[in-house]
Amino acid sequence: MFNKKLLAALFSLVFLFTRCTDDEVEPGSLTAKAGADQQVEIGSHVTLDGTGSSDSEKKALSFKWSLTKRPAGSSALLTTSDTEKTTFVPDEAGEYEAELTVSNSNGESKDKVLITASAAEPLVLDGAITVKTVLKNRVSSPNLPDYVVKKNIPVTAELTIEPGVVIAFSRDTRLEINDNGGILIAKGTAEKKIAFRGLENGKGYWSGIVLRSASNANEMEYAEITDAGSKPLISTIKAGIALVGNNAQISLKNILFSNNDGFGLHAEHATTFRGFANNTFKNNTEAPVLVDAELVKLLDENSAFTGGNGRNVIEIIQSSLTATATTETLWKGFKDHTPYRLVGSLTVKGAWKLAPGTTIEMARDLSIYIESNAYLNAKGTKESKIVIKGVSANQGYWRGIITNSTSTESAFDYVEISGGGSSPIVSGKKANIAVYGTNARLDIKNSSIANSGGYGVFVNYQAKVNADIETINTFKDNPEGNLLKEK
Repeated sequence: MFNKKLLAALFSLVFLFTRCTDDEVEPGSLTAKAGADQQVEIGSHVTLDGTGSSDSEKKALSFKWSLTKRPAGSSALLTTSDTEKTTFVPDEAGEYEAELTVSNSNGESKDKVLITASAAEPLVLDGAITVKTVLKNRVSSPNLPDYVVKKNIPVTAELTIEPGVVIAFSRDTRLEINDNGGILIAKGTAEKKIAFRGLENGKGYWSGIVLRSASNANEMEYAEITDAGSKPLISTIKAGIALVGNNAQISLKNILFSNNDGFGLHAEHATTFRGFANNTFKNNTEAPVLVDAELVKLLDENSAFTGGNGRNVIEIIQSSLTATATTETLWKGFKDHTPYRLVGSLTVKGAWKLAPGTTIEMARDLSIYIESNAYLNAKGTKESKIVIKGVSANQGYWRGIITNSTSTESAFDYVEISGGGSSPIVSGKKANIAVYGTNARLDIKNSSIANSGGYGVFVNYQAKVNADIETINTFKDNPEGNLLKEK
């Protein structure tokens, strides 16, 4: 028989040995830490940080993040889900809950963090700006306003608007950049655009921006002007922006003019664009642009003018092209093939050139007059013709072109001209083209002259055209004759 005391000692020794062995193989302890709770603004970039997580054996951890709770209507997403740190942008006010799971061969651990997002209250602008002022980006979300305009804001000092600023205008209010001190500097970036818009969405909610300032510091870049046009900015003209008065000027680059109940942009005679590039005009009730003829040469071919506007044309008010000492005024063709449309007659007092592919539409009964010391050089190509026609294809819709030019540069080549002759243009004659006056001249080659209300071409006895005009060109549907040359 075993000794009872010896047997008890043996059992104690086995238990002690087993317990020590279990302690040696016990798994390490994992602890997930998702970070402290956060109070943030809507639109801000929130960082979730799991670097405080640990394993007692210092083994590497795998990370898994998920958003387990979001406010109603939110579509916020994590940028990554399997890294120590991740980010997201809260897009609705309320509570967001993120859960972190860390794991390795020793097991897994979970932790949660609460992020509460709220909207910052906008500041109210309701008075004149008479001292140098900087409007800063106060609210992270590009969908919420930084500033609210309660009544018209006249500006007689330098106003700088920083990237990302959103200004929301109450109904029928406007921003006025006045001469004698008023300056507007609104330079956003591709990532943080500046927005001028209505307090509520919808065409014609606020009035727009009037710029009377002649300062060469005026500039806007990467900005959006939307929902303007509730009231005329000048005379009867509604627009997102209107340049008004002598010498008003601004540089406009990468600007979106959208959803305005009127024109996107209007610029009067004696105003100018110090820069104009890569602008977009879409869904404006009228035409994208209404400008003086002198400003047409400043419009760049890369801007987009045909995005669902009421009339996808560049409209040109009654105006003149003045003489310059050495430079031709060039009207370019646009990449989106936007035509020019004259809504007032045009007088040419200097050198005017049309690039291949240019289209000019003429409103009813309007004319183009080329003075004797000026010229029109319209030379297209077989593949890229220049077109001058009526807004409507009706015969005799507009009045026609009359040229007194004595210049050897006065020439048409690969031009399609039609629809002139609505009323007599000179000497009781209706015609698409009239060459008239002492030593007036015009060479017309490889062109189509059609659908006149009278003659195709009328030449008075003091003027001349190329001798082969009738054989080198195509004439069609000119009821009084293709060519009338007085003797």
